[in-house]
Amino acid sequence: MSAPTNRTFWQDKIGVPGAIRESSVPSSLSEGEVLVKVHAWGLNPVDAYIQDAPLPLIKYPFIPGQDITGTIERVGSGPNSSQRFKIGDRVLGYAAGISFPEKPERGAFQEHVVLDQGLVAKIPDSLSFAEAAVFPLCLATAAHALFDPKFLALPLPGSGSGSGSGSSSTGKSVLIWGGASAVGSNAIQLARAAGFEVVTTCSPRNFEYVRSLGATKVFDYNSAAVVEDIVAELDGGEGSCAGIFQAAGITGEAIAPCCEVSRKSRQKLLVACANAVPEGTVVPEGVEAKFVFDWQEGKAMYYDVTSKLFSQFLEEALRLGTYKVAPRPEVVSAKGLEGIQTGLDIVRKGVSAKKIVVLAE
Repeated sequence: MSAPTNRTFWQDKIGVPGAIRESSVPSSLSEGEVLVKVHAWGLNPVDAYIQDAPLPLIKYPFIPGQDITGTIERVGSGPNSSQRFKIGDRVLGYAAGISFPEKPERGAFQEHVVLDQGLVAKIPDSLSFAEAAVFPLCLATAAHALFDPKFLALPLPGSGSGSGSGSSSTGKSVLIWGGASAVGSNAIQLARAAGFEVVTTCSPRNFEYVRSLGATKVFDYNSAAVVEDIVAELDGGEGSCAGIFQAAGITGEAIAPCCEVSRKSRQKLLVACANAVPEGTVVPEGVEAKFVFDWQEGKAMYYDVTSKLFSQFLEEALRLGTYKVAPRPEVVSAKGLEGIQTGLDIVRKGVSAKKIVVLAE
């Protein structure tokens, strides 16, 4: 009897579309791993970017992709995986495909994916696979910026807390630049769940959207007075600001005003940047701007914070409905791995307040 077939989407080199190939479904799991049958893939800007330009850690060819939802098909040995999951569980997962240059087969864009159990969370029946696919990488990036001790170092939210009903108020605020983006949408909810007031920026058409996620003060990032207005807001109240997270925006154009807010504020706030600080960006003296990056050999990017949130916060918050699906998924018409390239081409053109999702069937 032939081994079950696993179809996979490979990126062979820069400047070419992905190539679909067949291999065997992984037959063995290490301790703490699970095998997931994929029902939907979420697409991120980085997935399109690596078709056009290299990242330092990447070795071609490899299977790209970060975000999946599906059902558990097999559970590896060890108490962590076997106590948390059983065959048939509906889950979301963060494959962190770009984190393992020595394991090119670990990316999300395949029909069966092996995942570390710490980067998997059960999802309730009330969520579709397409809806749950918006979360993994966006949540992981936002969480690392907000909660990792090397960045804003906020306290983790309590179990089950969510937008508008989080931990006890800290009396402090946080600035999230680009609140309507996929990363920003999660950052707003996570900060609120941790007990922080959220000041954010977006275009006026998305003001009500970010308020629905828990933002308390919203500013138009295109306003000529946006920096001065935000500084007045952050410095005007009795509470302090915990820091700034540049969650979205054209890199240099978004990082520069964040740094200006820090420079003009009496609080001299750390700027955590979802994008690498471009060469030539002027960071004012006395201001620290740090790229939110976390690579440890043998571990997925953002593993430490993400694994805590997935097991201690996200599962219950999704079950209770206190954590919202944000941004909303936009499902492409083409299904299966053939739809991945179609979706990446859409992502490459840019999207706002939504996330591109491909259904497996």
